[in-house]
Amino acid sequence: MVKLNLPSYSFRFKNSENKTAIFDVLRKKFIYLTPEEWVRQHLIHYLLDQKKIPKQLLNAEKQVKVNGMNKRYDILAYKPDGKIHLVVECKAPSVKITQDTFDQIARYNLSLKADFLMVSNGLQHYYCKMNYREEKYQFLADIPSYSI
Repeated sequence: MVKLNLPSYSFRFKNSENKTAIFDVLRKKFIYLTPEEWVRQHLIHYLLDQKKIPKQLLNAEKQVKVNGMNKRYDILAYKPDGKIHLVVECKAPSVKITQDTFDQIARYNLSLKADFLMVSNGLQHYYCKMNYREEKYQFLADIPSYSI
């Protein structure tokens, strides 16, 4: 896998039927290692280790209804009150981050109502803070560390 623009982490791997799997600490199981999964696993560890988000407040690859359709988000971080702190959209390193990528996470966020959004392909990362009152968002250099 390609070296990402994120800290290095120790991962558990296993091989099965000529496929490599990586252990997901949130889903507590091995997941087939794709380029997008490589980015997702790095971002999970980044949020746990660097941003200090408690593991019990993180969730990966769950279904969400958007305009009556079932979609899957990559990573969510909750606040202790159950509201959503952060939505993360992961792309493979080969996928260029475009306006379509932001439109995708913005559609998900219509029903999720997160405070922050993050889009990453592991090489480039974009962060924004939502302002629902003014119906705008502001790009940030980074997302703040988690605090209760």
